[in-house]
Amino acid sequence: MNNKFQKFNLDKNIIRSLNNLNYVEPSKVQEEVIPRLLDNKDVIVKSKTGSGKTASFAIPIVEKVDVDNNSVQGLIIAPTRELALQIKEEIQNIGRTKKVRCSAIFGKQPLKDQIAELKQRVHIVVATPGRIIDHIGRGTIDLSNIKYFIIDEADKMIHKSFVEDMESILSKLPQQSCKGMFSATIDENMDLVCNKYMKKTERIDIKVDNIQVKRQISEYCIKVEKESRYETLKDIIYSECPNSTIIFANTRDKVDEIYKNMKKDKFLVGAIHGEMSQDKRLFIIKDFKEHKFNILVSSDITSRGIHIDDVSLVINYEVPRDKENYVHRIGRTGRVDKIGKAITLISSNEEKYLNEIENYTENKIEEIISINEDKIRNGETTFKKLQNDLLKNKKINKKEDKDSNEEVTRIYLNVGKKKKIRVIDIVGALSNIEGIDNEDIGVIEVKDICSYVDILNYKGKAFLKNNKEIVIKKKQVKVKKDYKK
Repeated sequence: MNNKFQKFNLDKNIIRSLNNLNYVEPSKVQEEVIPRLLDNKDVIVKSKTGSGKTASFAIPIVEKVDVDNNSVQGLIIAPTRELALQIKEEIQNIGRTKKVRCSAIFGKQPLKDQIAELKQRVHIVVATPGRIIDHIGRGTIDLSNIKYFIIDEADKMIHKSFVEDMESILSKLPQQSCKGMFSATIDENMDLVCNKYMKKTERIDIKVDNIQVKRQISEYCIKVEKESRYETLKDIIYSECPNSTIIFANTRDKVDEIYKNMKKDKFLVGAIHGEMSQDKRLFIIKDFKEHKFNILVSSDITSRGIHIDDVSLVINYEVPRDKENYVHRIGRTGRVDKIGKAITLISSNEEKYLNEIENYTENKIEEIISINEDKIRNGETTFKKLQNDLLKNKKINKKEDKDSNEEVTRIYLNVGKKKKIRVIDIVGALSNIEGIDNEDIGVIEVKDICSYVDILNYKGKAFLKNNKEIVIKKKQVKVKKDYKK
């Protein structure tokens, strides 16, 4: 395969991972950012959501990691735990064949578990600000070897509510570390922080002309008063017949209200907001990504950075009060080179917010005067069939996955730290298995009651076929493929 990322002179293992991910041609932001970060230059990057920003900083960090050095060499700050986990997944995928280990650190996880994980071989940490400051204060993370420091969704993180946290972290980094700030929207509030902590910053603004934006994301509004809003929402869904939809509301209570009404009307729907437990939020996003339901009702928690492919329609049930949030919301559709649509419901007392958005985006949002009744009726039949098909076919992806022969296979072992299992014990057990050499053993994660291992070089399928159980420290351990990687 002719992979155009090779022009950056990347490690052959990274190129292998990029091939496995079908990353063969850099996006505009990657063309600009990757060589600069590889050259250790500080950057402030403005690029629209879905443009490949995460890989633009993940690839250089993984490239520069010394896997034989067990210290933390990269630190990425993200505003939410969902985004932190998503960035971690991207880094793991890119660094898998190089054996780069990445951890996500955020609140509402037991501190002792995070401390134990940080004591293992961790090269890159992705964290939310409050929790990483906690670890810095406790001395449970060492920042002295940080080569790269990245702030994702920087416009939110350098906002007045977070700026003290960011300065606290920046002041403790090695002076020579390379720093980057990334977001779809950048404002002047960043300048003070950047001038203080970043050296000869290069600003990268990946401009997309309005014609291209309009072609990728068609933006519309419908004027409707609050008492008719839910019925109008249903009319939109039936008339548009989207494969996948995110409905944004401004408050937790409104998210819950819409969800209950849609559930009552037999829609395949999920809901997510910040008051839900971490596990439940992650479970909902995972199921939505896997098309177990096709309508997600959400607060702004999913408006930033969360990568969900093939969202064909975004509906703003309420106009966002923050004009930047509008940009992030509609950016959940029309990602990379795909086509998307965004429709905003607007009452008479919300028109001023829509005007602010139009001035900010320099784009006139077209009004839909009415929705065709025949289109609604015909669309309702089609949409209900689509939902029935989802219910019937939700196991197909897993069945297809079983037949694949991947270069990297993640396996699950039903034993962990509580049975006094260490990484070295797993390495020793796997090395004694015929056909498995040290270079075939990738990243190993030892949890409390289970462990995960990457088997490399296309050897996973044969390993799983020949080994239903293995012996680790004289214990019979069950082995199976992990489908959650």
